[in-house]
Amino acid sequence: MEIFKIVGLGIIATILTIVVKQYKPEYGVHISIAAGVMIFLMIAGKLVSVFEVINQLTDKLEIDLVYVKSIFKIIGIAYISEFGAQICRDSGEEAIAFKVELGGKIIIMVLALPILLSVFNLITKLML
Repeated sequence: MEIFKIVGLGIIATILTIVVKQYKPEYGVHISIAAGVMIFLMIAGKLVSVFEVINQLTDKLEIDLVYVKSIFKIIGIAYISEFGAQICRDSGEEAIAFKVELGGKIIIMVLALPILLSVFNLITKLML
């Protein structure tokens, strides 16, 4: 199972980070980033199959692809900003982590506006 590889890599990276931080604290962040990238690469193939299934569903249901792309972008931004914020927290920079999360949330709001406007237009049409 893939999850055992992911958890194993996470545990090894955590132990390695703890040991290395005793001698060279600045390298702990590098190990954390490397582990995060490796885990992402391990699951990237799984994401492709999810995108393919969702594309097939949108074709069958005749959903506008613009909305689906926006939702994928929003999900991606959420994950990336959370990853960046966690790296900042690992480095002891809580204030910067908060700003990274805030930036991600604002970008998500901007990307969600077209979907929100579409929902409001649909509600207005249904009410009239």
